[in-house]
Amino acid sequence: MEIDHLQKSRIFSGMSELEFSSALAALQAREKRYQKGQTILNAGDYTDRLGLVLAGSVTIESNDAWGNRTILSHVGEGQFFAESYALLPDEPLLVDVVANEDCRVVFLRVGGVQALSNLSEPWVGRFTANLLAISALKNLHLSGRSFHTAPKTVRGRVMAYLNTLSLQTQRREFDIPFDRQQLADYLNVERTALSKELGRMQKDGLIRTKKKHFIIFG
Repeated sequence: MEIDHLQKSRIFSGMSELEFSSALAALQAREKRYQKGQTILNAGDYTDRLGLVLAGSVTIESNDAWGNRTILSHVGEGQFFAESYALLPDEPLLVDVVANEDCRVVFLRVGGVQALSNLSEPWVGRFTANLLAISALKNLHLSGRSFHTAPKTVRGRVMAYLNTLSLQTQRREFDIPFDRQQLADYLNVERTALSKELGRMQKDGLIRTKKKHFIIFG
């Protein structure tokens, strides 16, 4: 486990060396490795642990009984997943967490709000505040997807998504975290329709794209 890398993560922000060591022990930090495409958590599972992506990335997906997949979000290096479920360990997961590429994940056993409040260690207050900030940020990202899928046309959804990334990166040239199929699943459109629309947008001079790389013009 890369202690230095882990200590710099948002969830341990503001902690001293001693507090960080105490937190790692109390939270029973464990690192696991996953291969691309491997399921990390299944819908219907219960967990009292949140995951921190040390390397690689994962996707949060909704896979229904009829084989339909919707990608809800992309979780990259230094980001977290399952934090809400870890705080509510009696609630079953409604999503799957899947390795988007070979990745390493550290799990921290939160065990519910009550378990945290029963600890009198000085790091608990900082950890709780950091966890609240992480949850708030995650809610913003998830609500962002509703803006991306709100437009009725494929072009409208693509433009909404690319505009968000442009604002976040403050650039008009950037890489997206999804391949074409994943982007289609995220925007809730057919892949063929997406590919055709991207071609039309390039002809119209709105974008230039190659695989995951995009340039937007306006």
